[in-house]
Amino acid sequence: MENKEKILEVKDLRVSFNTYAGEVRAVRGVDFDLHQGETLCFVGESGCGKTVTSKAILRLLQPPFATIKEGSQILFRGEDVLQMDKKRLRNYRGNDVSMIFQDPMTSLNPTMTCGKQIMESLLLHKNMTKAQAREEAIHTLELVKIPDAAKRMDDYPHQMSGGMRQRVMIAIALSCSPHILIADEPTTALDVTIQAQIIDLLRELRDQLNTAIILVTHDLGVVANFADRIQVMYAGQVIERGSVREIFYEAKHPYTWALLSSVPTLDKSNKQELYTLKGTPPDLILPLEHCPFAARCEYCMPICKETMPPETVLSDTHKVSCWLQHPNAPKVQSYYDRKAAE
Repeated sequence: MENKEKILEVKDLRVSFNTYAGEVRAVRGVDFDLHQGETLCFVGESGCGKTVTSKAILRLLQPPFATIKEGSQILFRGEDVLQMDKKRLRNYRGNDVSMIFQDPMTSLNPTMTCGKQIMESLLLHKNMTKAQAREEAIHTLELVKIPDAAKRMDDYPHQMSGGMRQRVMIAIALSCSPHILIADEPTTALDVTIQAQIIDLLRELRDQLNTAIILVTHDLGVVANFADRIQVMYAGQVIERGSVREIFYEAKHPYTWALLSSVPTLDKSNKQELYTLKGTPPDLILPLEHCPFAARCEYCMPICKETMPPETVLSDTHKVSCWLQHPNAPKVQSYYDRKAAE
C-alpha cells in the first residue's frame, strides 16, 4: 500500500463514556492509517471498542456522555477532523466518509420510502434537483444489485427482506461517492448465503469505485478473502495487527489464536466441539495498567499481571503486544502447533 495515497490517520485515539459508575475508557490509544482502495478490518469480541472507534472517525459520539480525549488525532488527508466546524463536518459526513450501520431495520426510517432516504443525501450534499436525485438514486440501487430498482424506490423498509434492506443501507452510504466507507457489522443479522453476497458486493464496489473500506466485525471467517489488513482489538486496544496472511497463518497473540480456534472449519468432525474462550473481558472502568488479556490467557506469566506489554515489530506490517514475544519468555504451544497435532 506504500504507493497508494494515505487518506486517513488515527493517532492515540482515546474515547471515554461518562457513566454513573465512573469513566468507562472504551478506546485506549488506538493508532492506524488507511490507504485509498484498501480494506482494513477491526476484529474482536463485543465491547472491545470496534464500533466506538469507527463512530469517532465520523464524530458521531456526542459529548458530554461520550468524550474523545485531548491528544487524540483523526486526520483525513491531513485535515484534523476533531477541529472541523459544523458546516465542514456535515460535508465530511457523506461526501468524504460514510457509514453502513449495524442493523438496517432500526437504521432506516420506517415512515419514508427507501428511495426518498437515498435522495436525502443527494439533495443535501450534491445540490441536485429532485428529478436528478431520483435518477441518481435509481442508479445507486442498480449498483448494489437491487432488481427492478425504479419500482423498489417506492418501497418502505418493511416491504424488503433483510438482505435488500442492507443493500439499501449500502446504497445510502455510497450515494455521494465517499472516499471511505465504514461497514459496521454489515452481515450480522443475515444468513450465511446473504452474508457472502453482501461481502462480494462490497468487494466489487471497492474495486469499481476505488473506495477504502473499514470493516467492523467479530467474525474472522467473514474477512478471510476480503480484507487487506486486520487489526485485532481487545479491551479498547489494538493487540495485534498485520496482513490477512500474517493474522491467519502467523498470528502471535493468544487472543488471536482463540478467535481463530472458534471459527468453524470443514476439516472438523460433525460432533467436534468448537473452542470457547473462557472468562469475560475486563471492566473498562479500571485503569488496566497490565496486559488486559492476562486473566483469560492460558499462557499468563507473572509479568503479564504487572506491566503492559510493549508492541513488538515482527515485520513492516505485523506487530503484536504480548510478553510471549520477549526473548526470555518460555516457548509455548501455539494455535498452529495444536492444529498440526490434531
